[in-house]
Amino acid sequence: MPAQRQAELWAERTPTGFLFDIKLHRYLSHHATEPDALPTDLREEADVDSRGHVARDPELQRELARRMREAMTPLAEAGKRSAFLLQLTPGFSPRRNRLSELDPILEELEPVAVEFRHRGWVEGERRDEVLGYLRERGAVFVGVDAQPAEHFTILPPLDSITDARLAYLRCHGRNLDGYLRGRTVAERFDYDYPDGELEELADRARVLADEAEQVHVMFNNNARDYAPKAARRMLLALGEPSG
Repeated sequence: MPAQRQAELWAERTPTGFLFDIKLHRYLSHHATEPDALPTDLREEADVDSRGHVARDPELQRELARRMREAMTPLAEAGKRSAFLLQLTPGFSPRRNRLSELDPILEELEPVAVEFRHRGWVEGERRDEVLGYLRERGAVFVGVDAQPAEHFTILPPLDSITDARLAYLRCHGRNLDGYLRGRTVAERFDYDYPDGELEELADRARVLADEAEQVHVMFNNNARDYAPKAARRMLLALGEPSG
């Protein structure tokens, strides 16, 4: 959980027009969370399950979301705070969870860009339920580019605008073997996008831009220098200044 002073420094040290998307705390994204990952004053009050992880608690979710909003106040005042990214764990599944479990977060923060990582949420009739839920709450659906496969953790290339203010596309690379078997983040997202695939992504961004005020294309292929290289080449593909 970043301190407000850190957000002040981010605002001071970045140029006019720079926007931050803030990835939310692992507890909010339903990842297993050790008590030490919580703010100090919340650790003793938190219930812990049999595996030593902080138990799910809507009020704790709400408090962490509130504190994140307050910590990011300097960015908001500088006009540099954009979306909060909620990248859910694949363990957040339609069989075990309900969309309403996200309510405490979506009620405290806005806009929240929600990335589902269990493909069951976007298959069949449930897809319309998910998109409708996000629209009703002013939340943003995160489309992904990933390895084409049927594995439950890999979503299909679905794009949808659930809040006209923002469309979101997050690019993880297409290294299937690394994603499924890699032990480190660098191994899982070890992928250098070729020009042809970046053109595909640029086409998806153009379609989204027809309906959304802003489109954020984020690169998570974060082995070596692949992400910044892909971002610069994406700007060129879109005819934008690449710096």
